Amino acid sequence: MNRLEVAVGSEFGDFRGRYERAVPELDAGRLGELVRSGAEWDAVLRMTDENAPYDFIRYWDFDATALMRLAGDRWRCVEYLMGNHTIAQRMYTRNPAVMLCAPLRTAIYEDGDETVWFAVDQPSTHFRSFGDPGITEVGIELDRKLASLLGYLGVPVPDVLRG
Repeated sequence: MNRLEVAVGSEFGDFRGRYERAVPELDAGRLGELVRSGAEWDAVLRMTDENAPYDFIRYWDFDATALMRLAGDRWRCVEYLMGNHTIAQRMYTRNPAVMLCAPLRTAIYEDGDETVWFAVDQPSTHFRSFGDPGITEVGIELDRKLASLLGYLGVPVPDVLRG
């Protein structure tokens, strides 16, 4: 696994807001309706394209800041699960255990110098561990999609994501 930590070059709240707008929350109500109605997969693909303008959706988030302040820590940190179930499905069909790594876990945090960071484990290194070339290929595709998202957010893109 290769952990990527990139200084974002902006204030915590500003970057968090931009990230959350670029990676919108899952429209769980709409997806739930598709599941309940037994919709065709094409309907899920269309809904996901509409919900994920930069290829990723937020499935969960947790702001650890207030809790960790109880222990005396002053840094801010929000963690997320970010992914795309239609991309994950292409790996799931080969090995359902990929759900150990999908969606991706990400974090926005600040350090003691108040530098704001974005952290994520490089997708291809996680998915390569399954030993399936088809899964590895999707992991490499996710590297490129992550690079595009970081570029859109104005964050330096690590060379390892460029392929």
